[in-house]
Amino acid sequence: AFPMGTEWGQLDDLYEFNWDFTNLEEALEEDGKLYGKKVYVFGCAESHLVTYKNENKTVLVPTVVCVESSIPPSDKIGISSVEGKEPEITPMKVMKMAWDPYIPLDKRDRQVDRMNFQIYILACTQRRSALKHLKEDRVKKFNYCLPYINNPFKEDETEQSTVVQITFPSELPVVCEYDWAVDNLEELADDLIKEGLLVDQKDEFQEFVKEQVEKAKKANGEAEEAREKAK
Repeated sequence: AFPMGTEWGQLDDLYEFNWDFTNLEEALEEDGKLYGKKVYVFGCAESHLVTYKNENKTVLVPTVVCVESSIPPSDKIGISSVEGKEPEITPMKVMKMAWDPYIPLDKRDRQVDRMNFQIYILACTQRRSALKHLKEDRVKKFNYCLPYINNPFKEDETEQSTVVQITFPSELPVVCEYDWAVDNLEELADDLIKEGLLVDQKDEFQEFVKEQVEKAKKANGEAEEAREKAK
């Protein structure tokens, strides 16, 4: 899970210690309190002054947050600068972030069935090696990214997400996102063919995306009904 709001130059510091998250593992495994539930995971980090080997040391401490919800969290993030500017709410994909399904390590090298993913992680595909080609203001935005958590029971219908996370089963799973309000499915399929999707899977892929869109629209409708009942 990507540690939101952590400076790029500090990411390596997170691995200075072997952090223990077995409590999270146990919660997600069978008989755990989160097992079988839809969970969305993101990370963050904060510097703390600690005593280590009889010396005071500033340590970057990671935190992993799990959101258990049948309704996906917002596909937007907040960018809050300390320079006094107004906070900015922007789609995750603008910052190359998305809620990606968690695929266990032992299943990443083979075909994944159309399984019902229960765990999603906040992932970022921005390559560190490419940062030098970005403008400084763009790079700094990553330092101020924060989760944008909305209350679904207070959301207006016009703010419902039109983005679906796609994990298409193939020899190597194709993971992407599709916004049915703005994206062209045909163009998306053609772009993915350039990246490795088999040509003879194009029609199957498009049908799969349409199925996921219908499920998402149904979920939006159910969420709207829940909001109406809660009023």
